[in-house]
Order: sequence, then structure tokens, then C-alpha cells
Amino acid sequence: MVSVNDIRSTFLDFFEKNNHTVVDSSPLVPRNDPTLMFTNSGMVQFKNQFLGQEIRSYNRATTAQKCVRAGGKHNDLDNVGYTARHHTFFEMLGNFSFGDYFKEEAIIYAWDLITKEFGIDKNRLYVTVYHTDDEAANIWKKYAGLSDDRIIRIATDDNFWRMGPTGPCGPCTEIFYDHGESVFGGPPGSPEEDGDRFIEIWNVVFMQNEQFSDGSLKPLKMQSIDTGMGLERIAALLQGSHDNYDTDLMRDLIEASAQATGVDPYGDQNLHHRVIADHLRSTSFLISDGILPSNEGRGYVLRRIMRRAMRHAHLLGAKDPIMHQLVPALVSQMGQAYPELGHAQSLIEESLLLEETRFKTTLDRGLKLLDEEAGVLASGATLSGKTAFKLYDTFGFPLDLTQDALREKGMDVDVDGFNNAMSEQKAKARAAWVGSGEVADEGIWFDIADKHGTTDFLGYDTHTSEGQILALLQDGNIVNKVSEGDDVMVVLNQTPFYAESGGQIADNGSITVEKNEITITDVKKKAGVFIHIGRVVFGEISNGSSAELSVNTEMRSGICNSHTATHLLNEALRSKLGQHIAQRGSLNAENRLRFDFSHSKSMTQSELRNVELEVNNLI
Repeated sequence: MVSVNDIRSTFLDFFEKNNHTVVDSSPLVPRNDPTLMFTNSGMVQFKNQFLGQEIRSYNRATTAQKCVRAGGKHNDLDNVGYTARHHTFFEMLGNFSFGDYFKEEAIIYAWDLITKEFGIDKNRLYVTVYHTDDEAANIWKKYAGLSDDRIIRIATDDNFWRMGPTGPCGPCTEIFYDHGESVFGGPPGSPEEDGDRFIEIWNVVFMQNEQFSDGSLKPLKMQSIDTGMGLERIAALLQGSHDNYDTDLMRDLIEASAQATGVDPYGDQNLHHRVIADHLRSTSFLISDGILPSNEGRGYVLRRIMRRAMRHAHLLGAKDPIMHQLVPALVSQMGQAYPELGHAQSLIEESLLLEETRFKTTLDRGLKLLDEEAGVLASGATLSGKTAFKLYDTFGFPLDLTQDALREKGMDVDVDGFNNAMSEQKAKARAAWVGSGEVADEGIWFDIADKHGTTDFLGYDTHTSEGQILALLQDGNIVNKVSEGDDVMVVLNQTPFYAESGGQIADNGSITVEKNEITITDVKKKAGVFIHIGRVVFGEISNGSSAELSVNTEMRSGICNSHTATHLLNEALRSKLGQHIAQRGSLNAENRLRFDFSHSKSMTQSELRNVELEVNNLI
């Protein structure tokens, strides 16, 4: 039987022989698209090439791209384990043309690979085209010999791809495999299309248009190709199944889970093994790409996936942590294709063990509360949002974990109630923040920005400048004049003062109007407005005055040294502890610095000495 690894290699080798450059998978954290939580398709790393903003040494490429869909707009987490084809982690095989070949060559490549290299019976294949794309339909007829009844025209956006509301777009053609009459389902476009009989195995996008804000389309000067084939889907097909979890790779992970728990891999508990196998892949690859569990952002998505897997291990009767025990099976299967997995193996195992150990105590207590609350509800009832929030806030249960647990009982969660409870907690936190000394209402800075514009920052070029005072504030209120001894916030049209940002503390110094002076001790930035915080030490100063601004250069120099040192420390830590090290926060002050980073355990004295030596060598 052909293996998943063989299929991946066959795909890449085929396109390499056809003059495509094999490009390594990009990390799961997108480098060039801050709108994405995770890389979720093969084209993400090539987005700037498609937009004409980047030129590389090749105009044909092929990849096996690691992808995650969990959290945000693209979220398959809730369906994992319950269906044949949903995953949090998957691999997307693709070939790409950047202004090189177009429709005919793309269709020929797809047909030859599927029917000749993979040996799939062409009589089982159907294709879809966009309903107005006669060119693609004619190519399928001419080259593949497909009859009209096997070329299905689709008028919906299923066969028209857009990068966004504006920008590159174009029709696409999809290839479907017919599993036969023994499996329920109809061809694409039919009322039964959601069945499992006809399965999409490849999508080929023809980027030929640019869409404008008024909805109009114009031909692109550089026409391109973007394709995607899910490795798990094609592997299931080539291994004689329509369930992705029946492939050799997933079976190995499921059997590793069964061995660790002592529970039959293919009996009534198969669902739990499937979830564990899938979540092991996503958690391991996320950790290998530098993400560690936390309570925000990508780190929280990772924690949610981890804890969901841990609950399913608990349901299999696991009394001790098991997830870390499964990592060697994953590295054995995928470490050759993705060497970073092997390099980070010890970190992955340590992170899983630590997270599972931490969560074990609260998991038992939280599940007890959930069982008690659900026990008084009828089947089909809804758990209160207040209880779901208590599980989240007290026991660390992500909302989707609670939903997953209730799904097995035929129940649901009041999501709106949960969100309301979350909003109430945030409001209390904001009130506490305001009470801690932040005296000006946030809205006032937006009002000042609307009236006067944002502050021009001059500090990269000078330590002194002139400026016009645009606003004086005391106790959060705008005033016309301040006098000796008054605490004040000052807004000017321009400033050389650096505002606190990114862990670097603000400059201090002075603002003078003739012989009158304000000593500046801090600078904040809100809504693009620099807020100079200080005290009048001599005379009176009025709104609208012209002022001289002077930064404490000795302090600025010390801060700059600290800033440089944090970069050197970051490099040294990555060199000595591993490439997973990423900055989580920092403080750059005049005479000291603080550098926050995530690591699975405390550093040893030997590691501390090695990092210190590395930084000194870099200096």
C-alpha cells in the first residue's frame, strides 16, 4: 500500500520534474499576513508574489504546506473526530505559477498526476468549472476526453475564488472522485452534494481578474495559478477509504493512543482516539514553530486544543498524562518531511507533560461540576452561560471544551450568556484599571486627535525641538493654564520625546516656555497623540504657547543600549535553548532591562552561563 509519505514525495517530485521549484513549508505563524491567526493554505506564503509586490528567483513553485484551522474565521475544531475529513492540522499540496503557465498547462498537470502518477481510474473522475468558463470546459474535453455530463458548471462562489473584497480573483475548477453507488451522495451542485459519494480532491484557481470596490472586474496583467490538494484526502482515496483517519499515518497515531490508554483503537471509543491523534499533530507542530500555551492569542488556541485532547484522554480512562508519550510516533511518521519536528521533540514532550499535569487537577473538578449541572438538565437543554463562564474562569475550561462535553450528552451552551459574563468581567477589569491612576477618559485623546491631528515624532533625528502646546490637562480635564506645583498632561503638535512602547520606557526631560518650565517624567501614546506627563516647576504656562522641548540625552542613551541588548539576548537564547524561543515582553530602562520569553522549564546555571558568554561574544 502506498504511504502518506510516498504520496507527498510523488506530488513534489512530479512538479520538480516539470520545472517547479520545491519550496519548504512556511511556518504556521504567517510571516506576511497579520490578518491570519495561522497559515491555512498553500498560497499564504506566496501572497505578495500573486499581488506583484515581491519577486523571487522562480516563477513556478510546488509545496507541501503545513496548515492549522482552529480559531478565528477558519475553525474546524468543533467537528474534529466526529467527521471523516475535519482536522485542526492538515497538509496542503500545491503547485503555483506566477505569470508563467495558465489554464491549459495547469489542467494537463493535474490530470496527468492524478491518472498517470497516482493511477486513479479516470472513469471515476468528475470536474466542476465556473458556469461562464468555457475555456476551462473545452480544455477538459480536449485533453481529458471528459463528456459534458462529467463537466459540471457551477454558478456560485464555490467555483469563483477571491483573495478579498478587492484584489486578485478568478474562476476555479475542482476535481471530484466518485466512490460509487454504495456510498450516499450526489454530484456537486445537486441537493445531495454533501454526501460522501463525490469527494473533492483538487482545486485549481485561475487568477485572471482584479476586482475593484465597485464590484467590477478587469483582466490581470500577470495571470497566475494557485492549486490545493489535501494530502489526507488523496491519501485516504489511494489507500481505499473515504475516511482520512483510516490512512497509515493517522492509524499509527490512533494505535499509539490505544497503547498508551489500553483501550481498543477501533471499538466504541474510536472517537476519542481520533481527536487525540489529530490534536497531537496540531499541538506538536505549533510548538515546533515557537508557539507555547498561554492565555491569549495563538498560545490560547494551542491551549484549547491541548485541553480538548486531554479531556478525551480522560474519557479513555487515562489517570496519568499520556499526550507526551505519543510524540515519538508522530516524529517517526513526519520527522523526515518536517525536520523541525524532530529538532523540537524534547520541547514538545516537555510542554505537553507540563500542560497536562497542570490541567489534571482542575479537569477532574471541572468535569464534576459540569456533570452535576448537566445532571439536572433534560436532554436537549441548554447549560447557562454563567456556569460555562465559571468553568472557564475557575477551572480553565475553554468554551469549546464545555460545548464538546455537552455535545455527547445531547446538550448545548448559552453562548450569548457566556459572552455577557465575559464582558462583565472585562468591564470590572477596566474599572479597576481606571481606579489605578489612569485619570483621563480614553475618548478625550481621540477628540484631540480629531481636532488637531496626531503628534509628529521627531525623536529619531533630534533630542530637542520647538512645539506648540495644543492641550493642557489636569485630572482628566482640559484647562487653559497651569501653575507652579500643578501636575499636568501636555499635548503638542510635535515632539522629540519617545513614548512608552514595546517594552521601552519613555524619555524624560523638560518643556519650557520662556522662563517657565515643566519637568517631564513620562510619555504615553493614545490615538496617535503623545501625552507628556509632568509637573510645573516654575512659573505659569498657557495653552497655545510656543515651547522648547528637550530630552534627557543621558537617559536616552542608556535606554538605547538596553534596547540593543535585548536583541542580542534574544539571539543568544535562540542559539542556546532552541529556535522556539520568542520574545513575550521586555522592559528597556536606562540602567537595566527585562526580557520575557517562554520556555518549558527553568534555565540551568550552565545554560545561564552559556547565554551570558554568547551575548558578550556578540558585543
